[in-house]
Amino acid sequence: MRQENASEPVRIAEVPFGVALRFWVKLGFISFGGPAGQIAILHREVVERRRWISENQFLHALNYCMLLPGPEAQQLATYIGWLLHRARGGLAAGILFVLPSVLILLALSIGYAVYGESPLAAGCLAGFKSVVVAIVAAAVLRIGRRALRSKAHLFVAIGAFVGIYFLHVPFPLIVLAAAVFGLIGTRLWPATWTVRSAQPHAPAGPTAIDLADTVDVTTPAHTLPSRSRALRILAAGILLWTVPYVALSLWFGGGSVLLQQYRFFTGAAFVTFGGAYAVLAYVTQAAVHGFGWITSAQAIDGLALAETTPGPLIMVLQFVGFMTGWNNPDGLDRMTAATLGALITTWTTFLPCFLFVFIGAPYIETLRDKKSFNGALSGVTAAVIGVILNLALVFGAAVIVPRNGGVHWFEAGLAVLAWLAMSRFRIDALWIVVAGGLAGLVRTLVLA
Repeated sequence: MRQENASEPVRIAEVPFGVALRFWVKLGFISFGGPAGQIAILHREVVERRRWISENQFLHALNYCMLLPGPEAQQLATYIGWLLHRARGGLAAGILFVLPSVLILLALSIGYAVYGESPLAAGCLAGFKSVVVAIVAAAVLRIGRRALRSKAHLFVAIGAFVGIYFLHVPFPLIVLAAAVFGLIGTRLWPATWTVRSAQPHAPAGPTAIDLADTVDVTTPAHTLPSRSRALRILAAGILLWTVPYVALSLWFGGGSVLLQQYRFFTGAAFVTFGGAYAVLAYVTQAAVHGFGWITSAQAIDGLALAETTPGPLIMVLQFVGFMTGWNNPDGLDRMTAATLGALITTWTTFLPCFLFVFIGAPYIETLRDKKSFNGALSGVTAAVIGVILNLALVFGAAVIVPRNGGVHWFEAGLAVLAWLAMSRFRIDALWIVVAGGLAGLVRTLVLA
């Protein structure tokens, strides 16, 4: 099978929309492991197994989504859905990627607010967290092997890791530096910076779509830039943001906590670079110390809940919105205020994500063959590998080697078993997560 060349026309598989829709539904329930794990799942399913898009297309889309504020994995799913089936495909992929997480986390938030913590819940959380450590670690290796195609890329990844882990350099500065380095490297050292396309691999069987079954399209209609279409999408986005805001203003008044949330999380959606952990640090500073909406303990508990649900970790913001409404009902029933707070936060967080993809993706597609642009973006991808490694180490240390000293041997052993289940036996991540939760629950019952 021949390799794809950057100068070749865009190749998009003829995938029935119903087939893709079933996959997007499944993805929403198995997308555990944070952005690293979710991107790895997308790559394995869409590129390696089903062969719906090529390796180059996947990395090109990933590079763009890495530049955007917000959850890159959800935006990557939206981008791929858009490539396959235009706007309806992007909407289906993006919405279904987060919908299970929205519902599950809302249920968990209600349980947390009403019943508080319990030993059984803590046991399940311990099991979930151990599995997530293994998923993220495996994803770092999987993505790293494919994205770090030269010594120059490895240098960028190491530099990014050192910068964020030891020097605490802000993530946006790391992204900017990596893009500049990639741009300069492509022009001055093209032989060193060249990224070779990985040879695709797919299992035999009816689920694999060979490149021979794809359609060569030099300029697919929906990937062509259109100023009028971009303006229509932008107008639709502004309308979708404005109507709920006006309705809430008329209902509760401009000074209500719900309106404050609407404005704050809208602004946060445009500056949330650096992943969920960086986002939570920014939001916690405002929600805890600025507005006084929630407590620091509630913010930490929300992150733990978000880490054990499918979907992007940025869903922790929905928990913050829920607890903000619960703590500040503003004359409403507490459950009503909390639910509205959660929905407002989710709406304002993800609405810009679709606009970024639908407006920007057609223009990005025209730059697929621009070596300088691709070099800059590949530098960003390499840097993000280092950043993800930092997150994996930080999260792994928090789960296995807590600050109070000692080693949590149960969590460490469970993480190793989860790693073996994924790497050696290729067991689906969903079943591994379920098994981890059950193991934690059993341990709690035995020790009780």
